[in-house]
Amino acid sequence: MPKYIRILSVLFLLVSACSSVHAPDLGGLYNELAQNEDPYRNPVIVIPGLIGSKLVDQDTNEMVWGTFGLGQVDPNTPTGARQFALPMGKGKKLKELRDHVKPAGSLDRVVVNFFGIPVELNAYYNILQVLGIGGYRDEALGIAGAVDYGEGHYTCFQFAYDWRRDIVESAKELDHFIKTRAQYVQKETEKRFGIKIAKVKFDLVAHSMGGLVARYYLRYGAADLPEDGSLPKLTWAGAEHVEHLVIIGTPNAGSIDSLEYMIHGASVDSLFPRYPAAVLSTMPSMYQLLPRGRHSPLLRADGEPVADLYNPELWKNQQWGLADPKQDTVLKLLLPNIESPEQRREIALDHQAKALHRARQFTSAMDLPAKPPDSVQLLLIVGDAEETKMIAQINPEGGIKIVKTGPGDGTVLRSSALMDERLSPHLNRRLRSPIHWRQVHFIFSDHLGLTQNPAFTDNVLYFLLESPRN
Repeated sequence: MPKYIRILSVLFLLVSACSSVHAPDLGGLYNELAQNEDPYRNPVIVIPGLIGSKLVDQDTNEMVWGTFGLGQVDPNTPTGARQFALPMGKGKKLKELRDHVKPAGSLDRVVVNFFGIPVELNAYYNILQVLGIGGYRDEALGIAGAVDYGEGHYTCFQFAYDWRRDIVESAKELDHFIKTRAQYVQKETEKRFGIKIAKVKFDLVAHSMGGLVARYYLRYGAADLPEDGSLPKLTWAGAEHVEHLVIIGTPNAGSIDSLEYMIHGASVDSLFPRYPAAVLSTMPSMYQLLPRGRHSPLLRADGEPVADLYNPELWKNQQWGLADPKQDTVLKLLLPNIESPEQRREIALDHQAKALHRARQFTSAMDLPAKPPDSVQLLLIVGDAEETKMIAQINPEGGIKIVKTGPGDGTVLRSSALMDERLSPHLNRRLRSPIHWRQVHFIFSDHLGLTQNPAFTDNVLYFLLESPRN
């Protein structure tokens, strides 16, 4: 998971640096495998994380997210705030609250416009480039003519989704995406090799929050969370279409960053707009990224742990996010037709409560211990060499401050990526996690650097191209 909005400061200032560490000859290792036109090689779907897909206003064709610098959408203006935030409405379900902003491809490159001069920086393109080395042809990049992988390779797809919305909604869209791409692969396989494949299996490569989308899909397929608040039946429906899942830096146990940004908002840099807490707090996905209370990520002012981060009364009493009276200036932008501050607050509190209840149900469904079918293998790529926010404490004024860090990738804790359920003082025991990892690889890089590290490329290509299959 990127550090939400602040991660852009890394993207904007990122420059390539030469390393003194010797890297393997990846071409020498994998070119022969890549050029082997195997009709049974699984196609790959790349799933980006939070802020990893472009967003476009279909009414105006304006890029809401994906182009930065001069002319970018400013969430502090009336129009910009309503474009970037999700709509709110009392008495309506979250899935009914729709706007005209839609995903428009993965954020494979970040275009920063400094005073009219466009500058392109790599983002998820690094992952796609790795798969290009591995003999996969990315559909979007191939059509655009950006990369030539040849005609004989299988297809790598980018799954773009609206990362503001409920993760379960995105998983349902992934189900539709997989089924339509499966038909395409079947037709291409018959056309190229004269082979009719009855069932297409995909390999998923998911970064950050994309790993949560993939994991929910794997467990529950297109099933929604039940209306009565119970958990969906764990069917492993997604396993019918997925053989390998590569998860990169995913906050499986959440991140304190999500809480911090919904309380304090997000500042990137003086050249870029500030993203208000109320705007970010309209997004259900932000609540679904909250850390688990049982891991004691948040302390009260007296030092006692906060047990339940999904309790709407906690947010109301602490005046966090949409419950902050100071955010009414933002609520005026988001709810222009509501003149009464009391009515705006009532709508905002209703939205916040719905998002928190949905997040509780979602995380309970994700944390249910279960072993996947033997036909599915899970590979985790995780960083553990960077100091990462671990524990926050409530200030007397109501905000929070970070009081402890731990090993991670600078954005996601090692323990969160592993979904480590060992609670102090039992850290001397072996890993206890509800997720059955087939393999785990540790890389000494930060969150975005994970995908740029030669060790990432080497391990992922081995996993996809060489590892024994069932």
